[in-house]
Amino acid sequence: MYNKVAKTIINSKKICVIQAENPDGDSLGSALALEEILGDLGKEVGLYCPVAIPKYLRYAKGWDRVTDEFDFQSDLVIIVDTSSKTLLDKALVPENLAHLKKIDVIVIDHHDTASDLPFPNGLVSNSSAVSTSEVIYTLAKEQGWNVNSTAAEQLLLALLSDSLGLSSEAVSSKSVRIVADLLDSGASISRIEAARREFMKKTRDILAYKGKLLERVEYHLDGQLATIHVPWEEIEKYSDQYNPGALVIDEMRLVEGVKIAVVIKTYPDGKLTGKIRVNPEAKIAETVAQYFGGGGHVYAAGFRVYETYETILTELIQATDKALEEYDAAQAT
Repeated sequence: MYNKVAKTIINSKKICVIQAENPDGDSLGSALALEEILGDLGKEVGLYCPVAIPKYLRYAKGWDRVTDEFDFQSDLVIIVDTSSKTLLDKALVPENLAHLKKIDVIVIDHHDTASDLPFPNGLVSNSSAVSTSEVIYTLAKEQGWNVNSTAAEQLLLALLSDSLGLSSEAVSSKSVRIVADLLDSGASISRIEAARREFMKKTRDILAYKGKLLERVEYHLDGQLATIHVPWEEIEKYSDQYNPGALVIDEMRLVEGVKIAVVIKTYPDGKLTGKIRVNPEAKIAETVAQYFGGGGHVYAAGFRVYETYETILTELIQATDKALEEYDAAQAT
C-alpha cells in the first residue's frame, strides 16, 4: 500500500495538499507536516483549504501558508483526513474537479468511511491509527524519508489533537511509540500545549456567548442525545473569534446521561451542518453521520445537508435512536 503511494509521490514535482471544509488539528498538522517531509524530498508543495483556518487552530506554526487558491499547476494532489465527497464539496467546484480528474490523487486518512470521491484516487487509510498524522509518519518511516524537527512538531500536534491529548480509546501502544519518536526528533508537548492554550483564550463576549449557548442545549431520547442549534446570525457574529461548536460540544458530552452531542449550524443558502461527538459507551458517531450522507469515525463525525432545521432535528433523533438500539444489541451479543 505504502510503496505504490510513495512511488507516485517520488514521480511528482508539484504537489497540492488539500484539507476539507471542516479543518481540524489533525488535518492542519498533517498538511503542514507533509509540506516539510515532501519539501525535503525536493518537491514543491502548496497547501489548500476552501475555507479560512479557524482562529483556534492558528497555534500551529505555518497555518498562514494555507491558501484558498487552488493550484492548477500541480501534478499530484494529496487529500488529508477525509475521503468524503460531502466534506470536500467546496473544493470540488467544476474547475477544480476538472483538474483533479486529469492528475494523480492520493487520499491519506484514518477514518473507516469508504471513499465516494468522483475521480480516481489512491487511498491510504488505517482505521486503527488514532490520527491521519500517524499514517503519514508510518509512510515516511517505511520509505526512509526524513522527518525533521518541524515536521515532527506538526505530526505531534495533529496526533495530540485527534487523540484528545492521548486520552481517547483509539490510542494504541504504536501511537505512544510514535509520540516518543517525535519527541526524540525535536517535537515538544509542552511547547504545543502552551501555544494551544494561548489561542484558546476567549474574550469576555465569547465567554458570555458560551453561557447563552449552554442555556439553549436541548436533550432528547431520555437525555442520551444533546443538541444545540447555531443560526447564521451567530455564526456570522462570533465564528471569526471562536467556532461556536467548539465552545460547547465537549461540555455537552460531559452532562450525566448524555451519550451523543450534536451541534447543528444553519446557513443562508439553506445548507445545514452537523458536528457529532460521542462518549465511549456509544461509538455511533459515524453511523449517525452516514444517515445524512456524512462520515467520520466512531467517536467524531459530521454531515452536511440542505433541509430545514426542524426536519433534520426530527430525523437526527430517529437516526440516533436507531443507532443506539443497534449498538446496544451488538454489545449484548
